Amino acid sequence: MRFEAGDVVRVPFPYVETNVRRYRPAVVVTSEPVGPDGLLIWAAMITNAERQRWSGDVAIDDLKSAGLPIPSIIRTAKIATLESENAERIGRLSDATLQSAREQIARHLGLA
Repeated sequence: MRFEAGDVVRVPFPYVETNVRRYRPAVVVTSEPVGPDGLLIWAAMITNAERQRWSGDVAIDDLKSAGLPIPSIIRTAKIATLESENAERIGRLSDATLQSAREQIARHLGLA
């Protein structure tokens, strides 16, 4: 399956703190597929908005369109390269929210 930037997906997201992977929502941040045969996506973690905020977190404005059941944020500091075959599309971000997330990612990378 092909994904576009702004697609909200359910994926096995790796954790830095442990050697565990848990299925969770994430947002595709690459504008086109990456890697051999386009089988990879870069995705930023989505987490519960009640968690402690980090620099660069972006609130998701339209939960229904994003396919999310609770108030959530994009944790732009946590990006993973994932195999697209393990992803399932559950929704889509608004263009404004995607743009805000990309700006924060660029800032983290020193590109903005």
